Amino acid sequence: MPPLGKRLRKLTAQFLDLPKDVIFDIPRITMIGNMQLYIENHRGVMAFSDRLLRLRLSSGCLEIEGRELVIRAILTEEVFIEGTIDQVKYMFDDQQDK
Repeated sequence: MPPLGKRLRKLTAQFLDLPKDVIFDIPRITMIGNMQLYIENHRGVMAFSDRLLRLRLSSGCLEIEGRELVIRAILTEEVFIEGTIDQVKYMFDDQQDK
């Protein structure tokens, strides 16, 4: 059974019809074809090259593999990437919940 705080956030999100990414601090990922990727709610860049981008998330990391990757814009919690995107992996870290 989830902790009381998590259940309360879920009920609040449902009652107020709020987006879950806002309530649960999870990433919102918008991908346009395989050419552009916009990610909100990240916690920082862990690694970057023209073939790999690894972002820290509140519960794990997001790994983007591709070719000619370029960070077009980066803000505190947002990043905009262009290039040929071959793969997006969401790696959940269940150790952070314990």
